[in-house]
Amino acid sequence: MTNGLPSEGTSAKPAARASDDDVASTARLLAQARGGNSEALDVLFGRHIPPLRRWASGRLPRWARDITDTEDLVQETVLQTFKRIEAFKPRGEGALHAYLRQALLNRIRSEFRHKGRTPPVGVLDSKIEDPGTSPIEAAIGQEALEHYERALAHLRPVEKDLIVSRVELDLTYQEIADAFGKPSMDAARKATVRALVRLADEMARLRA
Repeated sequence: MTNGLPSEGTSAKPAARASDDDVASTARLLAQARGGNSEALDVLFGRHIPPLRRWASGRLPRWARDITDTEDLVQETVLQTFKRIEAFKPRGEGALHAYLRQALLNRIRSEFRHKGRTPPVGVLDSKIEDPGTSPIEAAIGQEALEHYERALAHLRPVEKDLIVSRVELDLTYQEIADAFGKPSMDAARKATVRALVRLADEMARLRA
């Protein structure tokens, strides 16, 4: 196992140079793509679509994978993002991939809400206010990302799906109820909070 530190006899410099080279290469490709260089755009697509597709297939909740073709959505999201990439400034290795992941999450959320635009089913449901962010959810935002990722991988699939839906896709509890077939918003909230408690426990266990 590695601990993230250089091993004996290994200099940290090559890794630093590789990271700098990756960032510089991405910056050059982006600049060329903005200038209309189709080959640079092809290289960017080749670099980022396969890992983004793998990430989406393992990360997105099952309901999100069901509402549209994931592969097509990944490709379309990357294309649309690169078309308006002017504001992006590569600041480190993996920054563009993280940017694309967020763009994909935003697109999934929009797609879900577009397909879910139906009149309220009942008077009671239409008047219930979303309870908002729980203290546990707020605490998760302060944790190191690596602890969150590791703990998430140890949860049951339904727990992971609930957390990603609430924390990363920012769905309301009513939207989660609709996506997961829960009988009410309160049932969705309770299930999500239970999953978040499990996540917090797992994060604590992994840190111990």
